[in-house]
Amino acid sequence: MSTKYIVLLFISFIYILVLVGFNKARVKFAGGKLAGLINIVILTVVLLFAADYILLFEQYFPEDAIFIGQTVLRTAALSVLAFGGIKISGE
Repeated sequence: MSTKYIVLLFISFIYILVLVGFNKARVKFAGGKLAGLINIVILTVVLLFAADYILLFEQYFPEDAIFIGQTVLRTAALSVLAFGGIKISGE
C-alpha cells in the first residue's frame, strides 16, 4: 500500500469523525441558527471529502482534469461556508 493511500485512509477517518460528531449535534440542536450552521459545516466537509478523493480517479483522467475537479470542489466548499455564514449572520 502506497503512502498516498495511507494518508487518504487517515484523512477519511478524520472526515468520518467530523461528520459523525456534527450529525449528532444536528440531531441535538434541531431548528434555529445553530442547526443551519451545523448543516453548512456538514456540507463543507462533504465537499472537501469529495475534493480529496477525486485523486482516486487519476488512472482514468488526465492530471489537469483531476486538478480542475479538486479546485472546483474546494472552491464550492469554501463558497458554501462563506455564503452560508453571511446568510446566518444576516438573520
